[in-house]
Amino acid sequence: MTANLIQASSPSIAKVTYPVLIQQQDEEYIVTVLGLDCKAKGSSREAALEQLLEQVNAILKQSEIVQLEIPLPKPEHPWMKFAGMYKDNPLFDEVQDYIKADREQLDAEMEEYYFQLEAKEEIK
Repeated sequence: MTANLIQASSPSIAKVTYPVLIQQQDEEYIVTVLGLDCKAKGSSREAALEQLLEQVNAILKQSEIVQLEIPLPKPEHPWMKFAGMYKDNPLFDEVQDYIKADREQLDAEMEEYYFQLEAKEEIK
């Protein structure tokens, strides 16, 4: 499995948006950047967010943000392990003929059933 690194066209990104969890506990606010290990407290919502912004900016000055595209592994079809399991069975062709005959009989019965339905509709 290979991963593709997707980089921005410019070395500096103008804006990055992060989800922020804001919790009020007693007289202070606790704000957390989801996905980053950043948390700040403040006496007001704005003060806590300002402290959090300073932390995130300090981290981003020393870091690089890239997007990593990771292809998912292609799962094997769950029935593939059963494919061909009866290929050497001497009764395989006989069973296939039975299935074909049964299917033809069911198809004929359904055709007759639909024919009767259509006939009833025409009578009305």
